[in-house]
Amino acid sequence: MSLTANDVKKIAHLARLGIEESQIEHYAQDLSKVLDLMTQMSQTDTQDVKPMAHPLDQIQRLRPDSVSETNQRDNFQAIAPQTEAGLYLVPKVIE
Repeated sequence: MSLTANDVKKIAHLARLGIEESQIEHYAQDLSKVLDLMTQMSQTDTQDVKPMAHPLDQIQRLRPDSVSETNQRDNFQAIAPQTEAGLYLVPKVIE
């Protein structure tokens, strides 16, 4: 896919980017190459490829999910400006 100078100007306007006139042709060539690569990649058969969570085959070490602190909600709510039914009351900020 080949982008024209007008295409690059439209894209720059939509993205709110300031591009110098002397650089427009350079951007058109680079963006065209990126779009050609994306087209080439979309034609690749990925039917038998399993999705990956990470490109490296590593296992993340996780800590055990256990309670490590005592429940201090009553202490914190005692010093809060306003609470009701175990919830903190705050001023309305969205009309």
